[in-house]
Amino acid sequence: MAFTKLYGAMDSLSPIQRSERMSRVRSRDTKPEMLVRRVTHRLGYRYRLHKAGLPGKPDLVFAGRRKVIFVHGCFWHRHPDPECKLARLPKSRHDFWIPKLEGNRARDERVARELMEQGWGVLEIWECQCKKREQLENAIREFLDEVG
Repeated sequence: MAFTKLYGAMDSLSPIQRSERMSRVRSRDTKPEMLVRRVTHRLGYRYRLHKAGLPGKPDLVFAGRRKVIFVHGCFWHRHPDPECKLARLPKSRHDFWIPKLEGNRARDERVARELMEQGWGVLEIWECQCKKREQLENAIREFLDEVG
């Protein structure tokens, strides 16, 4: 197996293999996002996707209700729940990954704050929460039906 030294740490993949693997990481239309869309639609709610004029381009936008939903991957967005097994750090290259992932989390917090300051309600759904369908449905329904 070829080992390449990157940023002071060993990578078990060649640059070509790493590039190919990272190209499979999606930012939109992820499995958790598609599940949330299906559940939300089945519950009778209609939405727009990734509205560019809003901070952070929320995954689902309910303009009439002034509410948005973000579907976050636990790894990429650093799910703060200590019970979440998907939010673990990689075993190597901490000097790269920690600032990268913490930067994602800080951006998410800033975007949510900006949206709330503009009068939008914000719901963050984490990837690991998508496994509990009934709780997911209840959280979406409760968020979208609450007034103001």
